[in-house]
Amino acid sequence: MADPLVFLPGFMCDARVFWPQIMSFSPKRAVQVAAVSQADSIGALAQRVLDGAPRRFALYGQYLGGMVAMEILNRAPDRVSRMVLQGTTAIVEPPAAAAEREPGIIGVRNGRLIEVMRETISAAGVGDVGHRDQVVELALDMAEAMGPDTFVRQSRALQRRPDPQRTLRKAKQPALILCGEYDQLCGVKRHEFLADLLPNAELKVISGAGHYLTLEQPSAVNHALNDFLDAPLLLT
Repeated sequence: MADPLVFLPGFMCDARVFWPQIMSFSPKRAVQVAAVSQADSIGALAQRVLDGAPRRFALYGQYLGGMVAMEILNRAPDRVSRMVLQGTTAIVEPPAAAAEREPGIIGVRNGRLIEVMRETISAAGVGDVGHRDQVVELALDMAEAMGPDTFVRQSRALQRRPDPQRTLRKAKQPALILCGEYDQLCGVKRHEFLADLLPNAELKVISGAGHYLTLEQPSAVNHALNDFLDAPLLLT
């Protein structure tokens, strides 16, 4: 029987960011979307996911969810059969970047969540796809549903994220690294570095997509994910 697939959404995203993948893969295997919104540290978020996850599972993490996935791998490597990391990074937040989050936090606390998120989405990069406006509106809808308190908690978790590089170098699981060609938040070079850290990683750059590639190029993502999940596990 196929291992359950656990999705971890990114910053200010909910299950809808994986809707095309849920629709495609739920007939074939158990699918679960875990919240990464109820704590302000990567460690606490990872433990919450582990507490509610199946005994053994495949893991797909997007941006913040990818950082949580790396911490899950650190805490419970025997429970993760394979891992997909998308639009994320293995580099800790530099002090300057952490400081740059503060105006956004202040703005959100002052009632400007949608304004701040429009700027955030634009800076992250959305590909020039025909349904670009729908992707942006859905990203805004998800952010509004998550709310200001989640914005602050997730921002703090990003600022204080741990260094996962030692964990990744020791990983035995197969890993698929997905990156949108036009992702401005975590670009191709960061994904190349991430793939180099993992002993059994494959990098795929999705043409025409930006940071929200599961929504921008769902067919390409689904094809890559299907091939990855169907590949036999090699004994190490």
